[in-house]
Amino acid sequence: MEESRIAEPIGSALDRFIKSKQNQFAYASGELSQLLRDIALASKVVNREVNKAGLIDIMGSLGSLNTGGEQQQKLDVLANIRFSRALMKGGEACALISEESESYLDLNNDGKYVIAIDPLDGSSNIDVNVSIGTIFSIYRRKSKPGTPIQQEDILQKGSEQVAAGYILYGSSTMLVYTTGHGVNGFTYEPTLGEYFLSHPNMRQPINGKIFSVNEGSYKSFSQSVRNYLHFCKDEGYTGRYIGSLVADFHRNLLKGGIYIYPATAKDPNGKLRLMYECNALAFVAEQAGGKASNGKERILDIQPTSLHQRTPFYVGSKNMVELAEQY
Repeated sequence: MEESRIAEPIGSALDRFIKSKQNQFAYASGELSQLLRDIALASKVVNREVNKAGLIDIMGSLGSLNTGGEQQQKLDVLANIRFSRALMKGGEACALISEESESYLDLNNDGKYVIAIDPLDGSSNIDVNVSIGTIFSIYRRKSKPGTPIQQEDILQKGSEQVAAGYILYGSSTMLVYTTGHGVNGFTYEPTLGEYFLSHPNMRQPINGKIFSVNEGSYKSFSQSVRNYLHFCKDEGYTGRYIGSLVADFHRNLLKGGIYIYPATAKDPNGKLRLMYECNALAFVAEQAGGKASNGKERILDIQPTSLHQRTPFYVGSKNMVELAEQY
């Protein structure tokens, strides 16, 4: 057997990749690179906890509600602690916005960046062994480091993100992120404890044949949304809905499709959170050639007025989202 077939080449390690791209950052002094490493480190710890969840008592509800009024899962709280600690010890972040906290967490006044994170999205699916994920956004603070955090540091538009991405804990664990220079995906190799570049320069097909929506809420959708779903079915599109935002988004990013979480009678402003779910995935989608909208307005142009603001969300292949907007 030839040597090349015995040792197949693997991609760049995440740490080396980040260092090689550091000159792309407008403020290339290393802090943003360190933040990405801190997030990657915390995700490895969370990945370990997720993979042994069925063996120890960390599954199920904690008995309390999060900021969205949903039951907090034990792993939600655990993941929030892991990411908070990693970012606090890293020292580069001044504040953390999390789904699991009512207000932002003041980490380090000398830090230059604000992090918005959903530590464990879709965690209610853990009990049935369905893929879940972490979603993160990174913003550069506007006030001077060393001074108290200001509201202008916290409530920034998605267009002001300097980096964003997600971690998918599935059949393999992947970290996908962008710093505004394309999208790259890294797969975790557990025996080496490292992420390796597996999906360079990810591009979303401009058209797709998949629509992802919770049709159990069909009767509470507006007529325009119903009309668009009728169009999808008439065209013979495939309905695929996992119920884990990261997993649904990731599939459509690779294969082409649209993810829809519209306004409903129960949630007239939508259910997904702008700051730590929609902005990050919208940034990734646009950098991969896709599009993200609330049905009328570009997600990244929405000025947030509160930490846990909700919005309708249409994201995916560019032509599919544009057609949905027309409806």
